Amino acid sequence: MNINKWTLGLAAVGLVSLTSANAEERLVPVMTALSSTTLSGYVSTSAIWRPGNNAVSPGRLYDGNVYNGTKQDGFNLDVVSLTLDKPLDEGQWSAGYHVQTLIGPDATGRGTGLIFGDGVNDIALNEAYVALRVPVGNGIDLKMGQFGTFVGYEAFDYYKNPNYSRSYGFWLEPSAHVGVTASYVFNEIVSAMVGVGNTFSTPINGRAAKQSDKYYLAMVTLTAPESTGFLKGSTLSLGYQNGAPAGGIGHNVNYYIGGNLATPIAGLSVGVAVDYAHYGGFADLNGKAIALYLSYQATEKLKLNTRAEWAEGDSGIFGTTFTGAAHDDLGAITFTADYALWQNVVTRGEVRWDHDLTGSGLIGGHKNSLTAALNVIYKF
Repeated sequence: MNINKWTLGLAAVGLVSLTSANAEERLVPVMTALSSTTLSGYVSTSAIWRPGNNAVSPGRLYDGNVYNGTKQDGFNLDVVSLTLDKPLDEGQWSAGYHVQTLIGPDATGRGTGLIFGDGVNDIALNEAYVALRVPVGNGIDLKMGQFGTFVGYEAFDYYKNPNYSRSYGFWLEPSAHVGVTASYVFNEIVSAMVGVGNTFSTPINGRAAKQSDKYYLAMVTLTAPESTGFLKGSTLSLGYQNGAPAGGIGHNVNYYIGGNLATPIAGLSVGVAVDYAHYGGFADLNGKAIALYLSYQATEKLKLNTRAEWAEGDSGIFGTTFTGAAHDDLGAITFTADYALWQNVVTRGEVRWDHDLTGSGLIGGHKNSLTAALNVIYKF
């Protein structure tokens, strides 16, 4: 009988007997699968100060006053993220999986359905899917389960974004879907993703009112190749999504144009995002947002990020405030300084100014909203 070192070690501490060493035939494949699984995550914390008596602008997720309680004028635990990942390898019939769990107040606002929670001490899944590769052409990569939405310049994970606070466009976009996606890289310039899910921003396994209604997603991305000089690596993405809301009637539609432009100035890049959303059903609301991003790597440790944005929509689309105006206009400028003091730690300070462009009383009856924030994230 061939007994491997793993079985001998277990036998030495009395966890298995050598007479039952045939169990190693089951242990070996299990340990092989676990050996390629990685554990990663982050802890995001913040402190936010709202000087004076100004209100918080609507259209702000995760640092405003909706879904996860107020974060203003105090210290906050934003979220703890734990991820188990077995990525696809280079094999023709490669398989893997991805599971991201959220713990803390932001798990509520994600809208994907809670595993456990009381509105503050919450646990939820951000993504959980099986990944598969089909060896057709350059390889079709499939995901089945719960996955993040296609459209958008910004992500849920704080450290992936240039700023701590989210944009108005992020407010208009879906969050996650349960379904299946396929992605394909045609060449170094063109790649595409398509997918179908149950509903718009679904809770896990949510359904539309009509069984036949589904949510459809598509994205095409163009990437500038090496031959374009300083523009190499620049991207342009075009996204479209259309489908039923969870449990509701009508259809929601999202259009998205976004990308990053490299510049001949070392360390400087420009980003742009254009979002349009239509929420069908009883509300029948429309909204749009445009954001311009400037990012400058000033030194090895210091990065400066600026976002200027404008949004317009039917009354109520950016929050629970219905002003009665024909439409509401908002503008905002956000300055963020990111300085790497410690290894694996994001430390950044941010000042954001929101302005009610129509004077409709959208910002709690005020014209302006000013906030200052400190965001500290440890990644592992």
